[in-house]
Amino acid sequence: MSKTREVGRDDAWEGVVTDMSRGMLDGSNMYHFVEIRLADGASVKVRIGRQLWKSVAVGDRIVKRPGADPVKE
Repeated sequence: MSKTREVGRDDAWEGVVTDMSRGMLDGSNMYHFVEIRLADGASVKVRIGRQLWKSVAVGDRIVKRPGADPVKE
């Protein structure tokens, strides 16, 4: 089950990393993504910064507060 609505800057969520990926979607910039399993069982794929992407692993918990970037908890 995937969440189809895009996650915005003012949204808040927390969950566990279930998958990590990266890609050059526009051919020149590297984008980093994680798939998060939320508390309600839904999954959402979100773009995160390179430093956070390099510091997390599958099974780690990530928290996103309104107006802030996601952080590893």
